[in-house]
Amino acid sequence: MSKYHAKKVMVDGIVFDSKKEAQRYGQLRLMEKARLITDLQRQVCFQLIPKQSGERSCQYIADFVYRDRDGKTVVEDVKGYRTDAYIIKRKLMLWVHGIRINEI
Repeated sequence: MSKYHAKKVMVDGIVFDSKKEAQRYGQLRLMEKARLITDLQRQVCFQLIPKQSGERSCQYIADFVYRDRDGKTVVEDVKGYRTDAYIIKRKLMLWVHGIRINEI
């Protein structure tokens, strides 16, 4: 069990960090089959701060990334709890990449 009481769940041979994330994946797969979205990806890594002398890089890993009907890239994060680290990374995503994360 995780620090925030989420239980890992397996769906279609894929392990998800929570039941809520697995459910959202199911919804997105149906949307993809209905051609409402395209290019659905999981666990997409975005670099926020590059590696520097003696320091590791800072990255944000999105739960889901896909394109909507207008071709716009959508980044989603399934949240049960917003940690301080997540809030900073959310702000850095907007600052560095110009991407506003959709929280589910």
